[in-house]
Amino acid sequence: MLAVISFLPVWLFAGDRIAAVVALTLVSICGWASAVGAIVPLAARRLGIDPAVASAPFITTLIDATGLIFYFLIARVFLF
Repeated sequence: MLAVISFLPVWLFAGDRIAAVVALTLVSICGWASAVGAIVPLAARRLGIDPAVASAPFITTLIDATGLIFYFLIARVFLF
């Protein structure tokens, strides 16, 4: 839903290719964040680390860094 909501204003003001980049990036990051958010606590518990303490900072950092990479990769495919 967030991708659809963000697609429309970007499409109106910046064009269809940039709107597609923004929408696909949002979908990719949300899916990636859901997967990482489910896997990291399970892996932490298996390694003997308290998932409540270790998961939040690691997941936040990982999703922020990879989200930027996703954005640039998708922009590279659509815009160049």
